[in-house]
Amino acid sequence: MCSYRYLALNTYNFLAFVFAVEEINNNSQLLPNITLGLHIKDSYSYTRKIIESALQILAGQGTIVNFKCNSFRTVAAIIEGFSDDETYGFYNMFQIYRYPQVSYISQNLYMSDPVQYPYFYRTIPNELHLCAAIGKLLKYFGWKWISIFSTDDESSVRAVQILKEGIERNGGCIALHETFPHQRRITNLEFQKFHSAIKQSYTVNIFYFNKNVAFSLYNVLDLQRNVKSGQVFITIAEVEIIKINQKHFKIRNKFFIFKPYNKVMPHFLNFIREMKPVSLANDIKANIWWKVLCDSRCPKTIRRDCNSTVTTDAIVHCFSPYFGYSYSVYNAVYAVAYALHDMIMSGSGNSTTWTRENSEVLYSLPWKLHNYLRNIHFKNGLGEEMYLDENGDLATGYDILNLIFLPNMTLKYEVVGHYNPHAPQGQDFTIDEKAIVWESSFTQKPPQFRCSPSCHPGYRKLTKEGKPICCFDCIPCAEGEISNQTDMETCITCPDDQWSNQKRDTCIPKVITFLSFEEPLGIALTSFSMFFFLITAAILGIFIYYRDTPIVRANNQHISYILLISLILCFLCSLLFIGHPEDVTCILRQTTFGITFSIAFSSILAKTITVVTAFQATKPGSKLHKWMGSRVSNSIVFSCSLIQTVLCLAWLFTAPPFAYVNLRSEIGTILIECNEGSVIAFYCVLGYLGFLAGISFIIAFLARNLPDNFNEAKNITFSLLVVCSVWISFIPTYLSSKGKYMVAVEIFAILASSAGLLCCIFIPKCYIILLRPERNNKKDLRKLHIKIIK
Repeated sequence: MCSYRYLALNTYNFLAFVFAVEEINNNSQLLPNITLGLHIKDSYSYTRKIIESALQILAGQGTIVNFKCNSFRTVAAIIEGFSDDETYGFYNMFQIYRYPQVSYISQNLYMSDPVQYPYFYRTIPNELHLCAAIGKLLKYFGWKWISIFSTDDESSVRAVQILKEGIERNGGCIALHETFPHQRRITNLEFQKFHSAIKQSYTVNIFYFNKNVAFSLYNVLDLQRNVKSGQVFITIAEVEIIKINQKHFKIRNKFFIFKPYNKVMPHFLNFIREMKPVSLANDIKANIWWKVLCDSRCPKTIRRDCNSTVTTDAIVHCFSPYFGYSYSVYNAVYAVAYALHDMIMSGSGNSTTWTRENSEVLYSLPWKLHNYLRNIHFKNGLGEEMYLDENGDLATGYDILNLIFLPNMTLKYEVVGHYNPHAPQGQDFTIDEKAIVWESSFTQKPPQFRCSPSCHPGYRKLTKEGKPICCFDCIPCAEGEISNQTDMETCITCPDDQWSNQKRDTCIPKVITFLSFEEPLGIALTSFSMFFFLITAAILGIFIYYRDTPIVRANNQHISYILLISLILCFLCSLLFIGHPEDVTCILRQTTFGITFSIAFSSILAKTITVVTAFQATKPGSKLHKWMGSRVSNSIVFSCSLIQTVLCLAWLFTAPPFAYVNLRSEIGTILIECNEGSVIAFYCVLGYLGFLAGISFIIAFLARNLPDNFNEAKNITFSLLVVCSVWISFIPTYLSSKGKYMVAVEIFAILASSAGLLCCIFIPKCYIILLRPERNNKKDLRKLHIKIIK
């Protein structure tokens, strides 16, 4: 066994080695009839000393106090506690001997490659798992704003790079990253560099260095004096206590420490308390180390019963929660022992007793041991299941410690969480928030570390230009988009049949809308339609009742009946535009409207032509007598209406109207409307109606001054002027409207134009028929004819 450098806690590693060997030798089930020996060398971190000690062990030229070892015995494995760099260098130098090299300290991630490093094993996790564990803690508490201080060794540089990638992948970013030399302790000047670097920001500070040593409590106190309160420190090194006094308890509770999974072995502390003090590995400070255990300030679990009254400030190893890396050393020795046991049992035919002759299998070490060590599976002295994973690393994880300074001037390392990369997904990381003691300056538990506040649901992040990714503004989602989680990068577009609510945090069904009979607008239009329908029906009844009167007979009463019936249908067809659109109603509404209006305008055209013809026929020598009569008028109505009917049929056979669900016309609504199918056909129908109205208007306008008490030309002119005004204003209004209001505009145009025709043509006649009956006689009509003849 070789050690890294002198630290008081390293003596526990040496003692754990001795303790494990004695425990195995006293176990009749493990390596029966074989006594394990050991060599212990301390290198003090000198490369020359490491090489020298290793060669002495391999050559069998060393002895150790209280143990009698035959130097000619073959070395089974090298268990070492070097730093990452030294482990790497040692392996490259001594791999030619194929000795298993088992590390209980090095976490170098590059050496977890069984192909490139087939003879390397370790009993702690590698740095990849450490990075994952730190990332899990940051993600659990939602900490995004991070500062990292790390060493510049190759393994740490790569590990920190992986850590940074994980932080950024979870939406965090690095406020600061400083690196420092890794081959020595950090100086006070470098600590001052830390202070100035993090003084201006509130971040989580990760100290990724001193993996195998500890922070001085004085350095921690000095750090706190120069750094703002309200910060959290994550370290991978313990905080050592050189001397406890009042000022140390001004340190606030802000440290999380990641240490490889550790336990105290049964009887180990009793072994230390009762064994005779020895100088292990030429330890020049061994006497002081043992005397410290006699100090009354040491906990009872480790305090030795001796008569020494010597007191010293260096009592750090009294307060170590896990006594160095003793647990990892213990498992390393057991792993090698069980591998030896399996190899020997395999070579001796699984016999439990064997002699010197068949024990020659021992001399096939070291190369034969690897196969058994790589596949080892055993229970250590604590009864824990142990095995090496595919990379030759012990399948274990990390403890998360909270360093707590209590008011009663005591220090406590509280285990507040665990990370086991070999556990099932979802069970690999656990944290006990109730066990954590937060700094008193925090206004919330746990604290939040962000460059920008979280974006609540309904908002999305907008990265600030020139700033890290976690520095952002929060902007609301656009209409039709939502964000239902905090800190979303982009908003989610709602499905076509849904829309965002007012808070933009959930999609709600769109409101289905159409012009219905139940809404106020629909009720109003229906009421107007039915009112004019009844008025028109009443006028038709009046005309039928007074059919023999001159005013009814003088203006082609049959065409008047047709016109009134067509107006009745016009008022009723407006009802087809109200209600839930269906394919049938969509087809009927436009074709009915087009045909009924064409009949109405054809009737007006026939009446206008009849008026003009009648007065022209009274002139001497006129040949228009033969064009008088109902046959010509009916032919005009029929032929003009037939043309519109043909247009409507062509429309229906080519691209008929149909019910259409419009998801995008209006915000937040689903509009059910009629699609006209062919817009060209629709405007052809309207254009033809305009053509009939225009021809009728021109003829009526020219005949407006003909002398006759019953001349309709003036009334027709004015009615058509109303109709033309309505439909000319209809076109831009219709095109600028949307949804049900577009339908309402068309209904209004139908009702207004129909009402204009009704009121301007028939109301004056009804006035004479009902209120001025004296004017409704043949005498007035006869006088008028005499004047015209003269």
